[in-house]
Amino acid sequence: MFTSATHRAQTVEEVSQRPAIELEDVSRSFGTVEALQHVSFAIPEGQAVALLGPNGAGKTTAIGLMLGLRRPSHGQVRLFGLDPRDRRARSRCGCMLQESGVPLNLTVREIITLFRSYYPHPLPLAQVLEMAGLQKKAMTHVGSLSGGQRQRLYFALAICGDPDVFFLDEPTTGLDVEARRHFWEQLRAFRQLGKTIVLTTHYLEEADTLADRIILLDHGRVRADAPPALLKAQVTNRRIAFEVNEPLPAGFFDQLPVSQLEIQGHRVSLLTPQLETVLRALLTQPGEITNLTITEASLEEAFLQLTRAESEAKGG
Repeated sequence: MFTSATHRAQTVEEVSQRPAIELEDVSRSFGTVEALQHVSFAIPEGQAVALLGPNGAGKTTAIGLMLGLRRPSHGQVRLFGLDPRDRRARSRCGCMLQESGVPLNLTVREIITLFRSYYPHPLPLAQVLEMAGLQKKAMTHVGSLSGGQRQRLYFALAICGDPDVFFLDEPTTGLDVEARRHFWEQLRAFRQLGKTIVLTTHYLEEADTLADRIILLDHGRVRADAPPALLKAQVTNRRIAFEVNEPLPAGFFDQLPVSQLEIQGHRVSLLTPQLETVLRALLTQPGEITNLTITEASLEEAFLQLTRAESEAKGG
């Protein structure tokens, strides 16, 4: 049957609005420790979401709940509208966890073949090996792989079933810069196919590069939930960098609203929440200033400011 372009666009639009994952008022406790506290959010199909937060924020616990590896102490988790432990939902997922125990005496080819057999419509073995960069290691035993090569293998196991949702818990730990960039390229390729991606990472550049949306967890609660650009825009600080032909007067910055002041020879860099005040002081001092640049806060600076504000609020 012929389908009009308009109808196809509407269908894609409707699919993108369906939630792949839903957490509704979810809490999870381990004894007296509350790892998650009344967390609610939904992730539509086709969206890439990064869960960020300091160690112990609840990121890995949240991933475990979405995968059905743990059950919430309170609230409800749904995966494609089903219980995450339902086989119909699990067969549509691929996961790359921090600790992925696999038999060390099998070869790369054997372990991928085994995992492919768990899925109804797996990707071809050759394609999986190529995407993970493991063509030359296909006959190598898992126990002989380096740390970075094992990360590639875990990625191969996550994608081999051609899942609709990828759960990636610190996926590029141990990878060098080139391997990390290759990994990003592969994830972008899957995004173009409408796949949903949920990842945790300590590399804020990774989150900024891959994620449509960032959910910031801190002390088991959602501290922020927004696109990376919007999170950065919430931060009042701006970074100013410039060069001076001679040192600025002693104590010049003492009465100015600046932080993270770095002076290396003639090069000066600083953060300020009051851009106009600092610029006025710089441009009216007698020395010459060159190569002046002003940039918005980075995702790292936004992350630090938001978590610091949360800690100060709790302390107050």
